[in-house]
Amino acid sequence: MDKKLLVQREPFEFEGKQYYSYFVGGNVRGKDVRIKLVPPDKGGYKVLDLVFGEEMEAELSLKPYEIKDPRTGRTVKGNTYFVSSVVDGEVLRSAIKPYQNSDKNLLELMVK
Repeated sequence: MDKKLLVQREPFEFEGKQYYSYFVGGNVRGKDVRIKLVPPDKGGYKVLDLVFGEEMEAELSLKPYEIKDPRTGRTVKGNTYFVSSVVDGEVLRSAIKPYQNSDKNLLELMVK
């Protein structure tokens, strides 16, 4: 990924408790976009809280993958996304993924 992308978080309240939503903001072909991101499972929100700490943004990184189906010979390519921060020289990292297919498509356009 050539560009440095930042995952931002913003607080919201639900049933008297504070939570965070996560997103990447940017511009694709002159249009402002906001790409919603979520952890791979509900427990991942606790990990994201640790990675972000008191900060409201952290760096997005990706790891490309390729999987070949032995039966069909078809190769599927994609990216696994992570959010990370550095605390006292130690890198804290958590998996994160696009919320919907449209978010995935927009994120792929931004990382090209």
